[in-house]
Amino acid sequence: MKRRKTAVLIAAAAVSAAVLGCSGQGADKGARNSGAKTETAGEIKEDAEKEEAAKDGAAKDNDRTGEDSEKAGETADLQDVTVILDYVANTNHTGMYVALDQGYYEEEGLNVKIIEPTEGATATLIAVGKGDFGISYQEDVTVALTSEDPLPIKAIAAVIQHNTSGFATYEGKHIQSPKDFEGKTYAGWGGPGEEAVLKAVMTQAGGDFSKLNMVISDGSGFEALRDKADIMWFFEAWDNVKCQLNDFPIEYTPVRDLDQRLDYYTPVIIANEKTLEERPEMVKKFLAATEKGYEYAIADPTGSAEILQKYAPDYSLEMLTMSQTYLASKYKEDSPKWGVMKDEVWDNYTGFMEEYGVIDKVIPASQCYTNEFLP
Repeated sequence: MKRRKTAVLIAAAAVSAAVLGCSGQGADKGARNSGAKTETAGEIKEDAEKEEAAKDGAAKDNDRTGEDSEKAGETADLQDVTVILDYVANTNHTGMYVALDQGYYEEEGLNVKIIEPTEGATATLIAVGKGDFGISYQEDVTVALTSEDPLPIKAIAAVIQHNTSGFATYEGKHIQSPKDFEGKTYAGWGGPGEEAVLKAVMTQAGGDFSKLNMVISDGSGFEALRDKADIMWFFEAWDNVKCQLNDFPIEYTPVRDLDQRLDYYTPVIIANEKTLEERPEMVKKFLAATEKGYEYAIADPTGSAEILQKYAPDYSLEMLTMSQTYLASKYKEDSPKWGVMKDEVWDNYTGFMEEYGVIDKVIPASQCYTNEFLP
């Protein structure tokens, strides 16, 4: 999913300590000797029980301390790896959260931390070394590599094999094709290739792009289609599912059906060129565990949705399950294995971006992505 970046998800750990206190009672001076003896015996027994309990507690504390030290030692032996998302945790990212939750990363010797972007685009954050891996999109990678100051990044895996996004309108507005976008309002996020895609599909349909009113979305979601906007760019596994759950009727057209060149990779996992050169084995281990996580999500959508909800508790399990069920068949789709990318997909969209002025030059697919680190 592509949206404006949100605040970083920070995990905090709380440490508690139990303190044992002892109190003594003075003998009642007016008590009879027999009574005093009985009371003293009871106190002795009670003190003995307290002492024994304290010893047991101390032993357990020592055991826990030993276990914590052992775990700390194990973590110290793992390689620290940071992954920066493109947006809040969602079903595009499930495979990584499954790998984290099920211990797949640890099995590969990695201590992985998944965070949300705090400032700037994820591609830029990865380029300057703020993280080891990031979630981005083919268009953003291409723009980053063809800019005046190219970023040292490369895509290393496709999360989903085909573009699962498209244009949505509220049912009943009689918007049947991009030609009908004329005189309408489009609410988007201001991405680099967004305007180019709209211009292309409208022109190809015989429409006049200059007659489309483009605004930045106010964040009100699908409800904006009712009276604030006429067209929005939706992601089938997320926005469409939300509409379905809320009985919000939409008409939807996949962008890949409008121009085959728009069937590009979104999202992709990226890394810094320096990371690929200096830590190739770590990259391979990360992708091996990540692939295992996505295979789990493919085989068990319900179970993986339950895992994801631990990290994305703001979303209902019903929504996550529906989204996960849809994506289960999309992660690999017609590819023999997860993550693989093809030259023709990169070249097709690069040519499209150059034709519509998003980039000034064409860049070879080999400079944009690699499959060499996939298991």
